[in-house]
Amino acid sequence: MPELRKDPIVGRWVIISTERGKRPTSFSSVSKRIAPKMCPFCPGQEDNTPPEILSYRESGSEPNRPGWSLRVIPNKYPALRVEGALDRAPKGLYDKMNGVGAHEVIIETSDHATDLVDMSDHEVRDILWAYRERMLDLQRDQRIKYILVFKNHGEAAGASLEHAHSQLIATPIIPRRVAEEIDGARRYYEFKERCIFCDIVRQEITENERLVLDFDSFIAVQPFAPRFPFETWILPKAHQSSFLEMSDGDHLTLARCFKDILSRLKLALNDPAFNFMLHTRPIDRDSHEYYHWHFEIIPKLTSVAGFEWGSGMYINPTAPEESAAYLKSIDPKKLHDVFPPATIEERG
Repeated sequence: MPELRKDPIVGRWVIISTERGKRPTSFSSVSKRIAPKMCPFCPGQEDNTPPEILSYRESGSEPNRPGWSLRVIPNKYPALRVEGALDRAPKGLYDKMNGVGAHEVIIETSDHATDLVDMSDHEVRDILWAYRERMLDLQRDQRIKYILVFKNHGEAAGASLEHAHSQLIATPIIPRRVAEEIDGARRYYEFKERCIFCDIVRQEITENERLVLDFDSFIAVQPFAPRFPFETWILPKAHQSSFLEMSDGDHLTLARCFKDILSRLKLALNDPAFNFMLHTRPIDRDSHEYYHWHFEIIPKLTSVAGFEWGSGMYINPTAPEESAAYLKSIDPKKLHDVFPPATIEERG
């Protein structure tokens, strides 16, 4: 029988529609690759991107020239721009302001054919460290209220270039989805004087039904009321409201956890398109005690259709307990037996 489940944080209901018969092994969604004639993110093409904001480079190499392992650049077609004043203004009963903020691209590697799961632990750690560096810099801007880091992998997930990259958008408002999480966490804290995310971490470790990884300082779980099949959250075990509170050593641990769970998803679902998002505390909001930063990973396996748009509810054909059990059965060490790294010829 189908089951209705309520998200304990935001109060959103989802339908776990087991009668649709989608077992974990039913999913196989190959990520469609984008192969442009010339990739602007590859070494030697630095003149085809805006000047870099940050880069990790070989000693002695010049900015905006080859010799880098990671670059951060402004998005060439930004959703929001750094320049200008907000100029908040009414328009009758409506509100508007200028599109002020920041939109940056983190080019995660100089190797066009390398995915995040193919990188070393230290290379993935450098990506996480770049997120931290850019967030620390952008939060000094008094106009900025929130910084969202996200990745689109594969055309179905919104990626327009194959070269491994993630993005960052800094906004002058707190996005609604984040605000809903914060408000739900605050209500729970006012009632129980505990962080709801910390309670989730403890319960998932104890029950071990939706837990995929218990990885030193972090866990990876299938949430109790997931919107989508194989939706996965990575949370720190210790209470931290902001990604910026993470200790230096934990960046490497998180990198290993990230690689492990993404490898399992790639093997289990045949290299699906996916999105991941970092939800962290807003810059100037006092939510230290009750909010808890986390990553959300969402493989693109189903479509959002009329019912979801009209109701705000989601229909998920696979129970998270089944997804968690299947992911736990996957051996991430077999990744390169199934998906060998690209050869030098294939890299171009």
